[in-house]
Parts: sequence; C-alpha cells; structure tokens
Amino acid sequence: MKDALLSATVLAQETVSEDTGSELIKVVPGLMVWTAVVFLITFFILKKVAFGRISGMIEQRRDRIAEALDEADNARTEARALLEEHRQLIADARSQANEVLAEARRQGDAQRDRVKAEASADLERRLEENAKTIEAENRKLLEQVRREVVELTLIAAEKVTGKTLDADDQRRLIDEAVDEIDFDQIARSN
Repeated sequence: MKDALLSATVLAQETVSEDTGSELIKVVPGLMVWTAVVFLITFFILKKVAFGRISGMIEQRRDRIAEALDEADNARTEARALLEEHRQLIADARSQANEVLAEARRQGDAQRDRVKAEASADLERRLEENAKTIEAENRKLLEQVRREVVELTLIAAEKVTGKTLDADDQRRLIDEAVDEIDFDQIARSN
C-alpha cells in the first residue's frame, strides 16, 4: 500500500514537472485514479480515526449546550417562583404588620379607657370619702355647738334664776333649748 502511494506521488510529480504553464488543468487519467484512491484511503482513515472522535466531541458539546439551556430554563422558572414567593412573603409581612399595629392601637385604646375609668372611679371614691369626712366634721361641729348652747343656757338660767338647777331640771331645759335651735339652718350657713 505504501508502495502504491509512493509511486502515485512520484508519478504525480513527474507529470507536474513535465507540464509547466498552461497545462496545469489538463486531465490525466492515471493521476485522477491515484488521486481518487489516495482520497478514499485518507477518507477511510479519517472516518475510522478522526470523524468518530470529532462527532463524539460535537455530540458532547451539543449535550452540554442542551443541559445548559435546560438549567437556564430551570433557573429562570425557579427565579420566577422565588420572586413570586418573595412578593407573597412581603405582602404577608405587611398584612401581619398592619394587624400588629391595629392590635397595638386597640390595646392602647383599651388601656387608655381603663385608665380613664380607674381615674374616674378613684375620683368618685375620693369625692365620696371627702363628702363623708365633711359630713362627719359638720356633725362634730353641730354637736360641739349643741354642747356650748347647753352650757350657755345653763349658765344663763342660773344667773336668771339665781339658783343651781338639779339634773332633771337641767336635762329638761337643755332639751327645750336644743329643740328650739334649727341646726339645719346653722349647717347651711357654714
């Protein structure tokens, strides 16, 4: 086989060296046959050795490109899903924040109303206590005025009558004097 290639090459060189110039395109049947044979042998060798590897590399590259496109589509789909989930989470967070804010307002209003009610109740209680205290003080003062009136009445009666009254007379005189005094009018004037 090597011999045949070598002789085809030598023959082709001789033909080319003999023909110079205008006869470069001249058809030489022997050269055509050897050129076809060499081409077929080279094609067969390339097919066995190189074309398989080249087509394998092309197929691998095609597969990698297809995988990359699939991954890109998956990533795009996942990104859209994540974006939608993120938007939903933001909407939920806003909704929860509004609920928390509304609940805080309700609690604040309830606290304010409770404090107002407690303050109002405390004020009412203190006013009642003060009214009771004032009433008790008025009773004490009226009782004191009553005693002083009784004492003054006894002193005046002793001076007018010139004698000391016994206990029954004093009691009767005191009751009469006290009955004549209008304590409600005295209390209103204070």
